[in-house]
Amino acid sequence: MRFVWITFLLLSALNLDGMEITMLRKDSTDNDAIKKDPELFYDSLAVKANRNRFTKLLYNYLISSSNDSINKKLESYEYYKSFEKKTIGSIEIKSLEVFGPDFNDTSKITNIWIEKMANKMHSKSNLNVIRKNLWIKEGQAIDLELIMDNERLLRSLPYLKDVRFLIKQRTENDQIVDLLILTKDVFSFGISGSLENIYKGDIGVYDKNILGIGHEIGITLFGHLEQEPHLGIEAYYAINNVKGNFINFAAGYANNYIREGLFVSFERDFLRPQSVYAGGLNFTRNFRSNTIPLNENVAGDSLNYLFLDAWYGRRLKRVVNPNDTRFQINLSGRIRYASFYDRPPPDAANNQFFANSTFYLGSVSFSQRSYVRDYLVYSYGITEDIPKGYLHELVFGFDDNEFGNRWYSHLFLSTGNLFQRKPFYLYTSLGLGSFWNHTGVEQGMFDAKVNFISPLFEVWNTKVRQFVKMNYTLGINRFEIENLLIRNNFGIRGFGSRIERGKQRLTLNVESIFFQNKSILKFQSALFSFVDIGIVGPANESIFKQDYFAGLGVGARIRNENLIFKTIQIRLAFYPNHPGNVHAVGFIIDEVNKSRFYTFQPRGPEPLRFQ
Repeated sequence: MRFVWITFLLLSALNLDGMEITMLRKDSTDNDAIKKDPELFYDSLAVKANRNRFTKLLYNYLISSSNDSINKKLESYEYYKSFEKKTIGSIEIKSLEVFGPDFNDTSKITNIWIEKMANKMHSKSNLNVIRKNLWIKEGQAIDLELIMDNERLLRSLPYLKDVRFLIKQRTENDQIVDLLILTKDVFSFGISGSLENIYKGDIGVYDKNILGIGHEIGITLFGHLEQEPHLGIEAYYAINNVKGNFINFAAGYANNYIREGLFVSFERDFLRPQSVYAGGLNFTRNFRSNTIPLNENVAGDSLNYLFLDAWYGRRLKRVVNPNDTRFQINLSGRIRYASFYDRPPPDAANNQFFANSTFYLGSVSFSQRSYVRDYLVYSYGITEDIPKGYLHELVFGFDDNEFGNRWYSHLFLSTGNLFQRKPFYLYTSLGLGSFWNHTGVEQGMFDAKVNFISPLFEVWNTKVRQFVKMNYTLGINRFEIENLLIRNNFGIRGFGSRIERGKQRLTLNVESIFFQNKSILKFQSALFSFVDIGIVGPANESIFKQDYFAGLGVGARIRNENLIFKTIQIRLAFYPNHPGNVHAVGFIIDEVNKSRFYTFQPRGPEPLRFQ
């Protein structure tokens, strides 16, 4: 509504300026030209808007080119390589305002009152907080891989939109350089919510950068007219990089119709190939819940349990590929403890799923990873780090289980590369694992994935990418309560049915995304079309003999990369051959998280997930 009124004012002002908009359609030749090239409309509108100060302000506020925010000349490996082994004399950090300046013009100031107000409300990231996330120090020699890894780490922080490392050589000494780190925050305060139907919904507020110190806080209110408690709450607090040790802390409490419980966690990852150790500690105490950690698809009535999880991993000295600085071998161990105080009665088909157990796991992994920078993949103009490399791991475990001890093992292979001659990205993975004892194999699975991302190409002056995903999963002697679904993220988007389930699943997702050149009210947008196909059935029959289900449709995604808000998605879908509990046509407006690349980052050992 706001957009409509401002557009009306803009068009009215243009008419008052003596130049009627109808002149654009006065000549049929011009009209045909505009149809062929919509940019002519924006260009004509821009010319007319710039003739009046008021209309110029409205035009700049409403419509701008998203290309302005894209720095196509991303600083590259070659750029840093020209300064290799030179000594860092000083490191200066400059944090830019959320609205106004960019990396191309750090002195730019916004003239839009709402953006000025947002800049004043926003607590800019404390420079000491940025500095504690640096691996590089004054007096060190330039290590180009370390600098690129550090830049990528800063970009991954939830409160930073983008980062640039700029190096300047001193004139008096060409062996000493000064480093300028430019960071740009996102507006860290956000609101979220959902209304699934007239009976239940939630609304929440959160801040990803409290007072600029890198801490996070969030609180969500839940309501349900038919289940108790009718009004509930969920809250969390998190700290990124506690005291510069690269340990992340999080704690939360929930009491709503979904669950009642609390959690505390500490986590340190293998952030770069040179990381020596990593680990984590997680404590979960749920007094009332319908699900257990690590598997949201399996539900039980009023579960009451304690869950402890601790792991530690260490990089081994390289005896293979000693000259490859991006290669690492890791040895890791994990202990998981689960104790149930209230659970469904055990039965022969599912007696070990809600079992009291202590699970010991160990793994050896081989990984190699590096990153290529690009844009317009999962984001809307900001720098994205595309990983390439591989992660292979061999996991062994022993489950000290109240219903009978058993062993576990799995092999996981994954690889992903950006092919240079035809710059498309291809990720593949293969996993095979199972529990086993003297009676045979149980809770086994085979899983294979292929993800394809096309290069960025143009159609009618619009930048386009093609995404294709294929996944096949087979359960081997799974418990009766465990099933694969084809709903939402596990198959067909918007397909809410839980009736179609089984121990075997094949899905194909094809999506074309058209990134729009113009932004409206500083929001970038992308149109998309999709086709999703899913087949699910029993494990002992051919998957191709089962009924197939599909979803096809179109939609739009809207995002402002300056804001912490999730991407807004509008989607219209048609479901042919749909089951009785799914409508033939589905329309939804919701929030979606940004998709992420698989990082090939070594991790703590854990079983393959059947979900």
